[in-house]
Amino acid sequence: MTGAPTIERPRPTEGSSTRRRTKRRLWFVGAVLVGALVFLLVEGLGSSLNYFNTVDQALAQRSSLGTSTFRLEGLVVPGSIERTAQGADFAVSEGSNRVVVHDVGSPPELFQQDIPVVVVGHFASPSTPLFLANQVMVKHSANYIASHPGRVRAPNGSVR
Repeated sequence: MTGAPTIERPRPTEGSSTRRRTKRRLWFVGAVLVGALVFLLVEGLGSSLNYFNTVDQALAQRSSLGTSTFRLEGLVVPGSIERTAQGADFAVSEGSNRVVVHDVGSPPELFQQDIPVVVVGHFASPSTPLFLANQVMVKHSANYIASHPGRVRAPNGSVR
């Protein structure tokens, strides 16, 4: 019989298929590890950022925020501070919007009227502008020098 010569293809040996499976497994394990690392980085960085809502944002989102804890930023309304046995009651504003804050912590020494603050807490209910806080953070100049606290000036010009 005459015809085209047959070409014999080498049969895969058992060792080469085992190597392919091992290589696939290594790629799969590597992909899972990279995915886990990316997930941990995203979660870690996302939770470490200090986001806050302004008074306007918080009032606009009051129903969706409900009574969950968040940071609220605003300017302390002049004449609104009343010291209590537990902390202080005061109002923060942004433009014409105002939120009444009931703080049950110790406000920092630099706390006073007409300065920007960030308070940590939650609304008493989704329908009221009463904010229950357990921490007050005073925002100050980036040039603040701890050994000279008198150098920090409030927007009203007073020195702290």
